[in-house]
Amino acid sequence: QVQLVESGGGLVQAGGSLRLSCAASGNFLRINLMGWFRQAPGKQREMVATITSGASTNYAAFVKGRFTISRGNAKNAFYLQMNSLKPEDTGVYYCNTLADMQQYWGQGTQVTVSS
Repeated sequence: QVQLVESGGGLVQAGGSLRLSCAASGNFLRINLMGWFRQAPGKQREMVATITSGASTNYAAFVKGRFTISRGNAKNAFYLQMNSLKPEDTGVYYCNTLADMQQYWGQGTQVTVSS
């Protein structure tokens, strides 16, 4: 079982930055994939960025060049640095992991970008 705890959401003006953090804890052998997803009101949840255990990254087209996903030195924490935020980036951001071949979700953190 893996528990994920997110932090770092909040309210920011357009053009500003936020850094989201996700910490994984519990009993697991290996985390294979970490990622960030988001869900705007009335829309489906969508992938934002992922990073593998080998540090390969993948980004949605709408965040390329603005967001950066990274892993912490302890390997059980990962981050999403969000720059040049736009109002359309508003939503609940969820961290996600694939650990020991099972998928886990965090509780979500609200990001609101004002125009």
